[in-house]
Amino acid sequence: MQLSLLFSEERRGKTFCTLTCFFSFRIYEEGKEGIPEHLYLCETDVEICLTGGSCKSPIERFWNGNDMIYILQKARHNEESDPVEESKPDDTSYALELLSKESSGPVALSVRTAKQLISFYTMVQNPNMSHLNTGELVVLPPLGIRCDGSDPEHTYWLGAEPLTAGKKITGINLYMVTCDGPTADKSCFANLEELITAHKTMHHSSVVMTKGFAQYELLRAAALEDTIVESTSNINVDMTWNTVNKILETPVLTSAATLNITLESGDPGSPVYQLYRELQFLLALSEGLKTGVTQWPEPLESESAVEQVQELLTDLKNKLDRFCISENENGTEKIKCDTAAVDSSIKSVFSERGDLDFAEQLWCKTRNVSSYQELVECFTLVIKSLERGEIQPWIHQGSSSLLGKLIQQSYHGKIEVVSLSGITPIQMLLEIGLDKMKKDYVSFFIGQELATLTYLDYFISTSVDLQEQVHRVQKLHHMLEIMVSCTVLLQFKHENLFPLTQICMKYYKENPLNEKHVFQLPIRPAVVKKFCQNDDPEIWKVDIISGHGQKEVRTTWQVSTNPPVEHMTSNNTGLSSDSTVSGSSEERMYYIAMAKCSQVHFT
Repeated sequence: MQLSLLFSEERRGKTFCTLTCFFSFRIYEEGKEGIPEHLYLCETDVEICLTGGSCKSPIERFWNGNDMIYILQKARHNEESDPVEESKPDDTSYALELLSKESSGPVALSVRTAKQLISFYTMVQNPNMSHLNTGELVVLPPLGIRCDGSDPEHTYWLGAEPLTAGKKITGINLYMVTCDGPTADKSCFANLEELITAHKTMHHSSVVMTKGFAQYELLRAAALEDTIVESTSNINVDMTWNTVNKILETPVLTSAATLNITLESGDPGSPVYQLYRELQFLLALSEGLKTGVTQWPEPLESESAVEQVQELLTDLKNKLDRFCISENENGTEKIKCDTAAVDSSIKSVFSERGDLDFAEQLWCKTRNVSSYQELVECFTLVIKSLERGEIQPWIHQGSSSLLGKLIQQSYHGKIEVVSLSGITPIQMLLEIGLDKMKKDYVSFFIGQELATLTYLDYFISTSVDLQEQVHRVQKLHHMLEIMVSCTVLLQFKHENLFPLTQICMKYYKENPLNEKHVFQLPIRPAVVKKFCQNDDPEIWKVDIISGHGQKEVRTTWQVSTNPPVEHMTSNNTGLSSDSTVSGSSEERMYYIAMAKCSQVHFT
């Protein structure tokens, strides 16, 4: 039998490459070529994805192998595309065109088909199979095949990886991942001593080492009014340690701990939710400048924005001290009412500034406008008061807004004429809103000693256009949400908040806004000790390892609350648990997975 295997890559600007795989077979009898026959490796087409680099391997938790790996699964054909042409009778090869496209999820191959593919992959990599005339031997990337778990062992992954010495292939590592569950019955869990004994027997090892891993969920999506809020927010901690003594043991305090933070802004329960609403209005104004259509918010107060602005101006007229910010009890209450819902402990983390200048107070009044005409009326009242000299309000130095310039001109008794038409009123409101919110964020980060003004300069710079300024303010808000959540919910201190701030700022100086990005922070295990002691882990696993270098083999046993493989199906998939910081008191349902490896040496 002659076997030829050709992989051709075609990059299409996606996170993976699709490969076209051709298998051709010829039967030889006593050196003579017989009648060509097709050997169908599987009943359906196979899709091959090349993962690597920024594309996360779907089996990296079980197999820390090469950075690049071929993933084989059942192809999902585009119904609108032309069917693959059938081979002609006199063809000597059978070609399957593998289609690449996004779908709801990967589809697994049968275990039988996966074993056949692994066998052929192994044959192609075996230097002793020269009689197959496979041509020049090339070391292929590792191979992982999704399986449907249809065998008695419930196999969901089969894999292979060449072992090399220089450019020479000396053998191959074979991998198998099986899975059962979910179950809350811990009597189904393995015994560590039995796992170690089985590993030693399988690999003829006398000495083994064990490594533990556990992941604890510190923050989950909140349940509001009996409805689970869909959110990508997630804060968990990964713990790794050497020398495991028993299954599901709590990580030791000498473990290496890494905090993983993915936080979505806009949680109504967040201490800074009202500031988030301000940001949303700012974004609506920004979008209005681009599209010419502004989505005005629904009024939240019975008093109109025009009435509130008129009260602010009247109050200023009655003040003898022209530098005094209004201390009117009602006015102060309205400015601060947006943060009245948070308790005293939260106010100590983030609270409304007490140094709001006139433009910032005006923003607090006009962010309640419900129409373009109402906004024009508000600015008309302000400009007329400035022209008449009825007010000479105080503003912060360095204001670059049009309103700020008009106020500064009013100090000299004359201001330029401004036409309140077109996009001008919207731009004026956007400018004072940007100024106010930038100062809010700067006040927090500097007040908490998390950053210096110099380090914040990128985020508050006025040297870029308004759209980019708004984008950078969004980044500031996302970082604020992360810091406040870690402070209030996890009780993090400055020693952890400061490096976390630097990590976030460094990322956002180089990348666009991405609320799905995972920010990682090494921490001391003692910081999250109470979570580990009071809650069950989301993932717990032990690696049993023997051998060194290319002769290293490992057995992995793992339990997890979510399916360990994405193509695994279960009637109980997606079980919910109480959405609390410390987790649910109910018994956890766990999937049980086992990964084994064996070696075949060619020389």
